[in-house]
Amino acid sequence: MGKNKYIETPERLLEMFNEYKQFTKDNPRYKHQLCQRTAEMVKEPLEVPLTIEGFRVYCYNIFKVTVDHYFKNSEGAYEEYRHICTHIKEEIRQDQINGGMVGQYNPSITQRLNGLVEKTQVEQDGKIEVVFVKGKTIL
Repeated sequence: MGKNKYIETPERLLEMFNEYKQFTKDNPRYKHQLCQRTAEMVKEPLEVPLTIEGFRVYCYNIFKVTVDHYFKNSEGAYEEYRHICTHIKEEIRQDQINGGMVGQYNPSITQRLNGLVEKTQVEQDGKIEVVFVKGKTIL
């Protein structure tokens, strides 16, 4: 007989994630800026991106449950949760990428977190071609 799971069903894990999303979007961080017109400090709300780390911390703080083993699926013990865990990771990634693309989140951090890199390949064969034009001085 297997060990009882703290999160009874995959659907409950998804509900917990949806609660995390709502909490995260309802609780922005604030950037304090000086208003040039009024010379007063103004709080600008900034949307917080979804992260797997944020979800893990939320689950522990709110439900007193760690979810890392559900995502790792150690020894196949959480196989029935695999599709929900995949969905959660994809939704977090989509939020980060979309936010980075529209400038809502820092694009370079978003790229690094999600393994997105722009690669430029420069090939050089070691030869330099010099062309002299008759009658012109080249400095």
